[in-house]
Amino acid sequence: MSNASLAHPYALDPNRSMLHNSPRSSPRRHRRAQDSTSRHPLANDAVDVFQESELGGESEDGEWGMVDRMRLWRHDALMQHLYETASFWGDKILSWTNDPNDAFWLAQTYFMTHQYSRAERLLTRPFPAVVPSQPGETNGDVHPMRGVSGMGSVSFDPKGKSKEIDLQVGSTPRLPIGPAGLVRLPEELQARVSRLVDMSVACRYLAAQCQVRQGNWSDALEMLGEANPFRHSERSGAAVPNVDGGIKVEASMCHLRGILMLKLNRGEQAKLCFMEALTLDVKCYDAFSQLIGGEMMTPDEEWEFVQGLAYKHQTPDDADFIQLMYTSRLRKYKHAEAHALTRQRLVEDYGLSDNPDVLYSFADALFTQRRWADCYVITTRILELVTFHDAALTLHIACMYHLFHLRSKLFVLAHELVDKEPENPISWYAVGVWYLCADKWSQARQYFSKTSLMDPRFAPAWIAFAHTFAMEGEHDHAVTAYSTCARMFLGSHLPLLFIGMEQITLSNHQLADEALRAAHAACDSDPLLINEMGVMAFTHGKYQEAAQLFERSLELAQVTQSSERSWMVTYLNLGTCFRKLKDYEKAKQNYQRVLEIEPRHRQGLGCLGMVYHFQDEVDKAIVKYHEALSIDPINNHIIELLNLALESNIACGSWERVYPGGEEAFRAMLASLKNKFGRKGVEAKQGDGNRSEEAMNVG
Repeated sequence: MSNASLAHPYALDPNRSMLHNSPRSSPRRHRRAQDSTSRHPLANDAVDVFQESELGGESEDGEWGMVDRMRLWRHDALMQHLYETASFWGDKILSWTNDPNDAFWLAQTYFMTHQYSRAERLLTRPFPAVVPSQPGETNGDVHPMRGVSGMGSVSFDPKGKSKEIDLQVGSTPRLPIGPAGLVRLPEELQARVSRLVDMSVACRYLAAQCQVRQGNWSDALEMLGEANPFRHSERSGAAVPNVDGGIKVEASMCHLRGILMLKLNRGEQAKLCFMEALTLDVKCYDAFSQLIGGEMMTPDEEWEFVQGLAYKHQTPDDADFIQLMYTSRLRKYKHAEAHALTRQRLVEDYGLSDNPDVLYSFADALFTQRRWADCYVITTRILELVTFHDAALTLHIACMYHLFHLRSKLFVLAHELVDKEPENPISWYAVGVWYLCADKWSQARQYFSKTSLMDPRFAPAWIAFAHTFAMEGEHDHAVTAYSTCARMFLGSHLPLLFIGMEQITLSNHQLADEALRAAHAACDSDPLLINEMGVMAFTHGKYQEAAQLFERSLELAQVTQSSERSWMVTYLNLGTCFRKLKDYEKAKQNYQRVLEIEPRHRQGLGCLGMVYHFQDEVDKAIVKYHEALSIDPINNHIIELLNLALESNIACGSWERVYPGGEEAFRAMLASLKNKFGRKGVEAKQGDGNRSEEAMNVG
């Protein structure tokens, strides 16, 4: 039904919010409240969901009729969560008035009590259309029931108790309805009736919500429309503020349309719907949460989009605060200084130093910097303030996984969550992470699968599910699982990064290059991704390019202030690149850096020994080889290198100087090592000790 065909086109105004404080609607003109303590303070609000002025005068003594009193009961019952009470009295009100506003509030009550089919039926039931009896009557403000020929009209006596009698005797009958909701009316009268969903945007939105709750996604999408019907209207757009200061119904409808697109596996269209919802009304946080929490945009896209929203046009008084809050929730791979200033302003200018969402922003930055212990302190504080904070709890569980001494606490936390919040997917995610810590892959997959079934958009569960295959050595299955994550979370580079790492393990170098390039296009500031790209450059024999990538990775790691222990492998890889380039001094510096972080690092000791060997410092090389063998006694490559170093040293002197007891004692030492550990021990370490020292450690 077009706006022109309605007496009140504002009922279809998408720039209004849906509800007001009070659901009271009376078929009388609004009159200034009398100074009486007996009058309910919320009963003064006479604006309804159809944005109509009320007809009729209020009695001089301020006395209420039966419908007025029952509307007040209905309102108080809703506010006090007595939904059965609200439903009971609301049904009686509707029987008397047949007022579309009363029908809307009764449908709201049904929705709150999960009677979705009943609410939908009420919203799609025909009602008398809003038609003025005479042009210009009451300045265009008419009651929905007036002027419908043949249907009667509601008559009220404004004086005394006769008003109550008229309500009971002179009420308007409901429209006769046949099968499938068809109206049994003459053809000339059918044009003067309409469904609530055709008279009000709020009713249409509520009906679509009912269909979503019933799982009728296609029907709900048909109710809302494939695209925003107000998009090209003069009263629609980012620069058009909400006329009553609330949240635009148009934005809420776009958000719901995006939810339906996700249900129908149309991810790209869902992303556009959420973007449109947030563009139309920056206060629609649900759309923001879907975009950012669901990782539907790359870090660069989300930063540009959020910073470009029309905050000043829509909320001139609160623009800065809303922009700061949204900025604090963006991913922290870039714009570190801007994020720090955002948190500082929220704390100093707005006094939110102990607000859970602001604290979560700080914890998220620490987690991105791989500062697990610091992040754990912040998330612990958040969970002290609020019992359950989904985003913070996810980080809290991840920090417990990375900090080995906290894994016993993870066990206790998982039990508590399952006991207190069995319907929350994060509870079962915590159980899965606990089994992941214990290397029980199949049990972990079971609980991650349960988490994904409860919340298909919970990204950590999907990633962890794929990790179980990778850790178990099922690399093909891991690639398949990571590919599913990449399709679901289009803005995240992590699934593509992990696909590249798995393809490196499988020696599928071309596929690894493709995955890593795609990940780099989504996020070019992740040091782990740059490290893996360096690994591939080394594999292709591009040692200079690999060295530059490893140096870039370490530079980014310094910016993130993460633990240096996390980057020992990168230092080792960089040293190996310089060794291949015959820049032995730089190679030595990087190997020594590894040993500063972990003095008993066997690969670092062995590689440093090789550099000394290349520089003809054979004595130092022999010492490093011996230190490496003291940690890994059956490493055949180190034994062979030690043998070469000793033989080369023999050429420069006697065996007695090289090894106490001479050559025979050295040969006997090697033979005893082989006999001690045996052939089976060598085979058991086939994938570790016998691994070529030239290979890159991509873990």
